[in-house]
Amino acid sequence: MNALTRTGTPWWKHSTVYQIYPRSFADSNGDGIGDLPGITSRLDHLQQLGVDVVWLSPIYSSPNDDNGYDISNYRNIMAEFGTLADFDAMLAAMHARGIKLMMDLVVNHSSDEHHWFTEARKSRDNPYHDYYIWREPQADGSPPTNWEAAFTGSVWEWNEPTSEYYMHMFSKKQPDLNWENPALRQEVYALMRFWLDRGVDGFRMDVINMISKPWNADGSLPQAPVVREGFLQPGFALSCNGPKLGEFLREMREQVLDHYDTITVGEAPLATIRQGVELTHAQEGALNMLFQFEHMDLDCISGHPNGKWALKRLHLPDLKASMMRWQDALAEHGWNSLYLCNHDQPRPVSRFGDDGVYRVPSAKMLATFLHGFQGTPYVYQGEELGMTNVQFPSIEDYQDIEIRNMYRVAVHERGQDPQQVMQSIWAKGRDNARTPMQWSDSPNAGFTTGTPWLALNPRYPEINAAQAVADADSVFHHYHQLIALRKQEPLLVHGRTEMLLPEHPHVVAYMRTAESDSARLLVLCNFSAEPQTVLWDGALKFETAELLLGNYQTDNAELAQRLQSPTLRPFEALLVKLRPH
Repeated sequence: MNALTRTGTPWWKHSTVYQIYPRSFADSNGDGIGDLPGITSRLDHLQQLGVDVVWLSPIYSSPNDDNGYDISNYRNIMAEFGTLADFDAMLAAMHARGIKLMMDLVVNHSSDEHHWFTEARKSRDNPYHDYYIWREPQADGSPPTNWEAAFTGSVWEWNEPTSEYYMHMFSKKQPDLNWENPALRQEVYALMRFWLDRGVDGFRMDVINMISKPWNADGSLPQAPVVREGFLQPGFALSCNGPKLGEFLREMREQVLDHYDTITVGEAPLATIRQGVELTHAQEGALNMLFQFEHMDLDCISGHPNGKWALKRLHLPDLKASMMRWQDALAEHGWNSLYLCNHDQPRPVSRFGDDGVYRVPSAKMLATFLHGFQGTPYVYQGEELGMTNVQFPSIEDYQDIEIRNMYRVAVHERGQDPQQVMQSIWAKGRDNARTPMQWSDSPNAGFTTGTPWLALNPRYPEINAAQAVADADSVFHHYHQLIALRKQEPLLVHGRTEMLLPEHPHVVAYMRTAESDSARLLVLCNFSAEPQTVLWDGALKFETAELLLGNYQTDNAELAQRLQSPTLRPFEALLVKLRPH
């Protein structure tokens, strides 16, 4: 699992990963939907950017209830994306450019149209019945628990042929798989081998810490705490980090992952630091790294029944503290994944920066902030262009099941103000990240010659890849330089992280150091649209300073003197190498 480079370090520690959301990346046939040949046609963009790995969101056969995260055939390609031959051609083209491929592994649930489930629901005696989670109704006929699903509604759906409920933590068309069944686990391992044998280089594992459920001794599940009126209560937290998670993943590692040279990252909502260490420990863990969500939950009201939609302003010291908890905990034995955006998160420049006047410098600042930490950085498609959130005027303009369900419940069932609900969607909706990739200022941003499946962000004439690649001072080239620096500067990979101004409300400053290297790396980022003057705590010395990367013109000859008490320009970022005399 931990294939080494010539320096003795696993290759994925030096790597940068680029996530592609296939439906929105590039359309080759004019049907308005991105596809595999479209991806192949745009690989030169990724090669120029310098990324090492592509993480591809699901491309398997699917009814598309949740845009491919409801899989009906794990060994075939969704028809609108192409064929297995198209996949093989894409993979070969990636490998020819030195780019590895990480597939999405979605095995907490399948589609209700998967052969396993169409058989499972027929009778309790069917061999596939135990591939899924079934429970009897309560004495009054109500569902087994009061858990609300992630996409609203109950997590339980009645199945008439067997007179019982099946569990679905997401859509009712996404029944949860029963990992307690050894036969199901072997099916999963077999499909993993199918893709690894085809040449795939690893997996991003969707909500993998939900595969073990918190069963009571009698086979029941606990009821969710009551935090609002009505029968249904938030139950997501109860579905994560069950007692057999480590056991299941260690078995996966022993039976599959140890036999291939892979990169693995597990999506782990609500993971604790202890679990992060256990899952990513180099010797005892099962995965290379995980996606934890602690820093992604800092701009919503903790414990609020509206979850991520209950907005609040980010308090920067909270972000610094969160990043450092994970940096410190995983520095010796585990490994971090570094991200500010993916297909489920809004655009970071709109969320944490300024998508107006300071769009370019704030996008560069956020990139510098993230890529300076220890871990493997992830770039989501369009992030390297500084793409922004979108504010579609009507709920009808949105395609995401989570957005549509939330709006229906909030407005039509709970009577909330539609405009306030739209404000939350504009800030946190998943379609912010799913608008088509902006390749040029030509019609439909060069994404398709047809009608896009989801409307384009209207800012594409000014924000697009053609413009960014042509401009040496663009967000794209800043990302390119950051990615290159990770390969050139061992401190970015191996150095320990020390936060310098933990309580500063507008500035992030941290140092990367290593016992074996007398040099240090300083990262300075202004998260504000106002100039910020830094007064260092203690006797911090700047002997010889070399600017490795910044987002403003900076006089390198005067850098060391400036750093003694720097005034950072709006959203300024500095990545500086410090050496003793």
